[in-house]
Parts: sequence; C-alpha cells; structure tokens
Amino acid sequence: MTVGGALRFALPSKGRLQEQVAAWLDDAGLTLQAGAREYRAALSGESGVDVKLMSSAEIAAALATGDIHFGITGEDLIRDTMPDADSSVMLLQPLGFGFADVVVAVPRAWIDVSTMADLDDVCTAFHARHRRRLRVATKYLSLTRSFFAVHGVSDYRIVESLGATEGAPAAGVAEAIVDITTTGATLAANELKVLDDGVILKSQAQLAAALKADWSAEALQSAGRICARIAARELARNSYALRAALPATADGVLAELSAAGIPLLGHADGMYSLLCPRDQMPAAMALLRARGIKGHIAVERVEYVFGESNPAFARLSAALVRP
Repeated sequence: MTVGGALRFALPSKGRLQEQVAAWLDDAGLTLQAGAREYRAALSGESGVDVKLMSSAEIAAALATGDIHFGITGEDLIRDTMPDADSSVMLLQPLGFGFADVVVAVPRAWIDVSTMADLDDVCTAFHARHRRRLRVATKYLSLTRSFFAVHGVSDYRIVESLGATEGAPAAGVAEAIVDITTTGATLAANELKVLDDGVILKSQAQLAAALKADWSAEALQSAGRICARIAARELARNSYALRAALPATADGVLAELSAAGIPLLGHADGMYSLLCPRDQMPAAMALLRARGIKGHIAVERVEYVFGESNPAFARLSAALVRP
C-alpha cells in the first residue's frame, strides 16, 4: 500500500467473454462505458477506477506482475501463467461462465490407455521403440509440466501449440494433447478421448486481485466498494425476501429461522421480512406453517442485499497486510 492512484481493472477486450463480463458487471450495477480509446473504458459511478481492455492472456500476465489491481480472466490462464498463483493472485469471485476443463486427451484408438499411469507406460514404450520422446501438444506449458510431474510422467516432450491443438495428432505434430474442452464435442470430432484421471483443472472466469500490485488507499477504497456491490448482488441473486404477518410472540419462530440460516431483515406493524436462501424456501415455508403462521406469505426477489460483512474484500485486505 504505497503509491497513490486509481484502481486498475483489466477486462476482456473482445469476444463472447467480454459480452458475458459486461452483462455480469451491469447486473451488479457497474455498467461498462466505452472510453475515447478502444483499449480504455469506465465503470458507471466509479470514478476512481481505470478500466483497461486487454486480451485474456494479457490480463493473466498483468495480474502476475502486479501491473493491474483487478482482472477478469479464466482461471486456466491464471494458473498456467503463474505456477505460484496462490501467492501472487487472490481469486475473489467465480463468475459462473467461461467454463472449460483443461484435460489430457489421447487418440481414441489407444484402447488400452485410459489413465495417466497408462500414458506413462506408453511414453516409456514409445521412447524405447522410436528413440524419441512422445510429443504432447499444448498451450498450457506450466499446467502440463506440473500435472505430468505429479503423476510421475517424465518421458515426453511438449510441442507448443500455436493453433488448433485438437488437430495436432491427426496432423502428425503430436501423439497426445493438453487442451481445454467444454462439451467434449471437438475432441470427439478429432477422434480423441479424455483420460479418466486426466482433468487438470475445471476452470471458469474469475474476478482476481493481484497481491503484488501497488495498493494505494484510493485503490483499496474502490476495491471495497466494488466487492461490496458484487457481494450484495450475489447474495440477492441467491435469496428471496419472505414477508409474513407474525404474532407478537414470534421470537421462538424467528430464532428457529435464524438458526436455519434465514435471518430477520426487519419488521413494522406485525409484518416481518426475512432473507431466505432459495434452496431453503420450502423448509422456511413448512416451518412457518408448522408454527401456526396464518395468512399469505409473500416471496419477493431482491436486487441487492448488503450484509454487515464484505468477505471477499476482508480476505484481500488481510492478504495485503505486510509484516
């Protein structure tokens, strides 16, 4: 927390991910506004935020160096860019889109190869037969090396992929691949299969914070406001407000509901408002009726629920405390 300045927030510059990120921010009341230059933007109501538009890979690299404070990109890119990601970056919020699994895939014709142990045997045999190492095509160099090392596979070499990785075996460029997949359809179309224990990472888009950035007081204040807004929207998205008329002697019912994770929001003139997680609504309704609560019980959507705590920002603040 040394240098003054705005919060530097990097967002995807194009494609489907940019559209999804813009919609997610807008849903949290943080509308993305295009800047005068195509690689700059702004967030409505947040004058202390400098929004940069970058490629997903550039965002991961900027998080690693601390050139930005916040960034939204895929966890796969974060972890491949930074083998020590957990000490350099804090994942504050999974966004629920941009899903992709990083997997090890081999030709379907290899009917006796279904695990990483099998692949290790194939690598050894391949080397003995061909006097060269089995080739693995991938863009994910660090993730591949780490995962193969964990499984004791060493007799291979990486061929860095610059194009469509799934086509490498058919093109004779490699024997196996490490790539991302969502449905598996592209792998199947290229006569490839995922090894049973070959899922390296189940990735999705993440809001991440760079722990190595120069966190000024201004940047921290902006981060706190953004985290609070996002937390309030996430809590509202996963909750309902229940409104019911309760008797004056409702303390016991309220205590039971609170113990079940359904706290009281407020009350006036005998009408009580409760915050109910969506998956708890049937249980809450059953409890109210079982305790003799009569009349209509309204279930309403809520836009934002600002709690007393800001968990993501609290985690970030704690991590930024230097000895």
